[in-house]
Amino acid sequence: QVQLVESGGGLVQAGGSLRLSCAASGRTFSTLGMAWFRQATGKEREFVGRISRFYSITNYADSVKGRFTISRDNAKNTAYLQMSSLKPGDTAVYYCAAQTDPGAPATLSNGYQYWGQGTQVTVSS
Repeated sequence: QVQLVESGGGLVQAGGSLRLSCAASGRTFSTLGMAWFRQATGKEREFVGRISRFYSITNYADSVKGRFTISRDNAKNTAYLQMSSLKPGDTAVYYCAAQTDPGAPATLSNGYQYWGQGTQVTVSS
């Protein structure tokens, strides 16, 4: 019902910035809660940030708070993750996710029904 496509990943030096995009289709975008997760090699998928439907309430993992900003443009059916002051520890595959149930957990993977294919972010030392 919902398709998500991430883009914008790549290689960046430590201290640099990168902007990821998540284009959504298949459902009215403004009704979706959106989130970003990431998974480094050999580690579990972890929450990065989320933005709610309607009022764009945001939450961030402590590890990225103050450095990453999640936003959405409902007119463009797109969510974004602006990453600044990047560290080698930010290296991971970044996934966009969407939920339709406002009662579902907002910071846990199992709260999201739809997932993109992921985009690789690599931060060099």
